[in-house]
Amino acid sequence: MSSAYAARRPVVLIVEDEFLIRLHAAQIIEDAGFDVIEASNADEAIPILEARSDITVLFTDIQMPGSMDGLRLAAAVKGRWPPIKIVATSGIVNVRPDDLPEGGRFLPKPYNPNQLTATLQELTGYP
Repeated sequence: MSSAYAARRPVVLIVEDEFLIRLHAAQIIEDAGFDVIEASNADEAIPILEARSDITVLFTDIQMPGSMDGLRLAAAVKGRWPPIKIVATSGIVNVRPDDLPEGGRFLPKPYNPNQLTATLQELTGYP
């Protein structure tokens, strides 16, 4: 694969505090043809977002330690980086459509790989 092609792959930032869940999500997303960056909480995610202009989708857990949960992170990202698409997930919290920024999606845990892949493809138009 040429590096020019690889550079055009959408980049997904996964924010998930549970290491094994984050690892599994990263594998699903990479297998679907996306590039992945990982953070364990919002405090790690914000500097990544500030440093990189190529992030296409934020895929965030809602329940996580740190200065903000996933819903607050989603709102902050939408405010500062409006083009970034938002996908939130939780096995505990039920999210209403108005809990997420406009256009945001919610996937309840446990999500299956096909659900996650289809959601990312729909949001990004890739491939």
